Amino acid sequence: MSTTADHTPDPMNGHEPEGLPSVNSTPEPSTNTPADAAVNTSGSDAVNTAPAATDTATTRTGNVVPIRPDTARTAEEIPEQDRFADAGTVLDGADVEAADASGQPAPLTPVDPATVKPSWWETVSDATARPLVAKWLTSAEEFRSRARFLVRYAAHTFAFHALRVPVYVPSALLRAPGALCRLVARVGRWVFDAESKPVRMNARDRNDADTYMKLREARNETVRRRSAPVMVAVLVLLATVYLCLTFVAPVWNWTLLLGTLTAVGWWGAPADKPVAGRAVDLAKTPKITSSMIEDALCSLGIGGLNQAIAKGKRIEFPNPIARDGDGWRADIDLPLGVTAGDIIAKRQELSSALRRQIGCVWPEGDAKVHEGRLVLWVGDRDMSKTKQKPWPLAKPGATVDLFKAQPFGTDQRGQWLTVTLMFASMIIGAVPRMGKTVTLRELLLIAALDPRAVLYSYDLKGTGDLAALAPVSHGYGVGDDPDDIERMVVEMRALREEMRRRIKVIRNLPESVCPDNKVTPELAARKDLGLAPIVVGVDECQIWFEHPEHGDELEEICTDLVKRGPALGIIAILATQRPDAKSLPTGISANAILRYCLKVQGHTENDMVLGTGQHRNGVRATMFARTDLGIGYLAGEGDDAKIVKSVYKDATEAKKIVAGARARREALGNITGYAAGVEVDVEAARLDPLADAIAVFERGEDKLWSETIVARLAELRPGQYRGWTAQNLATALKPKGVKPKQVWSTDPGTGKGANRNGYTRDALATAKNNGA
Repeated sequence: MSTTADHTPDPMNGHEPEGLPSVNSTPEPSTNTPADAAVNTSGSDAVNTAPAATDTATTRTGNVVPIRPDTARTAEEIPEQDRFADAGTVLDGADVEAADASGQPAPLTPVDPATVKPSWWETVSDATARPLVAKWLTSAEEFRSRARFLVRYAAHTFAFHALRVPVYVPSALLRAPGALCRLVARVGRWVFDAESKPVRMNARDRNDADTYMKLREARNETVRRRSAPVMVAVLVLLATVYLCLTFVAPVWNWTLLLGTLTAVGWWGAPADKPVAGRAVDLAKTPKITSSMIEDALCSLGIGGLNQAIAKGKRIEFPNPIARDGDGWRADIDLPLGVTAGDIIAKRQELSSALRRQIGCVWPEGDAKVHEGRLVLWVGDRDMSKTKQKPWPLAKPGATVDLFKAQPFGTDQRGQWLTVTLMFASMIIGAVPRMGKTVTLRELLLIAALDPRAVLYSYDLKGTGDLAALAPVSHGYGVGDDPDDIERMVVEMRALREEMRRRIKVIRNLPESVCPDNKVTPELAARKDLGLAPIVVGVDECQIWFEHPEHGDELEEICTDLVKRGPALGIIAILATQRPDAKSLPTGISANAILRYCLKVQGHTENDMVLGTGQHRNGVRATMFARTDLGIGYLAGEGDDAKIVKSVYKDATEAKKIVAGARARREALGNITGYAAGVEVDVEAARLDPLADAIAVFERGEDKLWSETIVARLAELRPGQYRGWTAQNLATALKPKGVKPKQVWSTDPGTGKGANRNGYTRDALATAKNNGA
């Protein structure tokens, strides 16, 4: 309730204005609605339950708030939308204090921003321009693809019908009499106005003579009007036949007759029994409409979505549904509180609701807009069954520059997506039999096509899937036998030494040659520097990291390669079917830039491969079906993860590509290591760190610091221990059952003693005697 300014009580005498009841009096019952009671239109009969010293207004929830006296208005002056204060409006603490101090009510603090109509510029400045022409016209590759398709389609159709001409002509001739009869009957019905007969007969049956006679007269007039052109056509036909029989040779008359009868039989054949069949079977796919999408989304059983629909809130489409490649694209704004991830998690149910194969339905989120933006692409054909375009790198003579992006796979629309291998390590994860090894082989084939690149190809599964790459691999291994693992360890140690050499080379180059302190295409091309790209591919890498003897060392080397190797031109590509913390150590998974994840079972494996939080953001490799072979999410190449179908090349095709790559390498003299027939001397490189650590103890020494032991090992066997640290020593001795402890020793340089991590001769000897 509120009073007007004229009824404000005098605070000095405390008397109520005349005509108003006391605040303590009980108001009479009223049948007015709350809206009627809130504002007194007469200004004399209002019931004021607020303190007399302050003008008040009652909100819809019953809260009493003050009104400034100088702005008080009568009910007629108050707009309808302003008669009630917002139920959540409260006074700021400072406003309350100000009101208490001055005796005057403080103004209310507005909480909603003022409604300002945006200018035209503000409206269009962030707008997204639509393409001027179709996408396929701006893509040379897609234009050529469509042109090739049209040529193939026309050639196939011509050949199909040309082969059947000996069948078409007799069939058309045999159907000509029936077609002529149907033609004559149709013309007769048209001339004699057969369509009006039921109306005339109805009038006759009703004994409506006037109507019948009018209809009959109209029918006779129609017959007279239509008979004239038919008679003229018959006369012209007879004259033509007479002239042909008189002046044209019989052979041409027979040819004309047969041709005419063939044409009549062809075009007059029944629609359900045409003379010629179809050259191709057209797949009819229905259009995707907004109502179809709404019905499909509402059938998924998502609570927030169904509640919003029940309240009348609709699914919004910010852009028109349009053709995008060989399918339909729909941009969808989901109701408040519903995320794209909720829809992606139900891809199988969504495909059922849309009545499409699961390989045709690809929902994705667009976090650049907001978490509720869903991009739904529905293809005409199953992506896993669609024939992929020819891989450009499979052409004879193709070469690659690893510093540039190379075609890796196709998206749902059939467009090529690229990957840049330089300066980025990569991990590949998937459950078994989803195309993980084939993808690794494709990436190694890309590397093999760069004649400068040095390849290390390790197939720990042992089935020989990477055997095609052996002719171009500097390091090659297959299987997990002890001898094979030991040889791989030796090669990886040598690779780490090569990385350390590269660090020194890069560090000593002048700034004008190497301004960014990393390998560049120009530096990689210089043979004197030895900075050619190095690509290490390991299939089933978990066998390395879980190895009881060499696992810790291999993990340490690979982690170092992933962290420091990319800037030095060393690329590690690790593939595993067990994407967990042991198979993909944190130091590796956290530093790999490129990630390719095919189907996995859970969100933990998904985020282990694609990165933390990707499953929550809607990038879910868990949605892939078992039929989605070779299809996965590619993250790290660009801002957003993309769905990509990698290239499948079997062993025979891979060998052909490798043969061309080897020929180009031979021309440049870049066949090294395993490909050149060089054997790794495992015996010479075999380490026995326990025996060597005991050997560096001099007479009379019982304790040595780890740093001292490492320095002496480097002097003992420089080729094996150069660059080792105390951590390397601890890692090597840990499987032997020896751990570093605090030991007292003296620094030979300063002569000062101190406690540091080290080993005692007795502890090492005991481990040796125990057969470690």
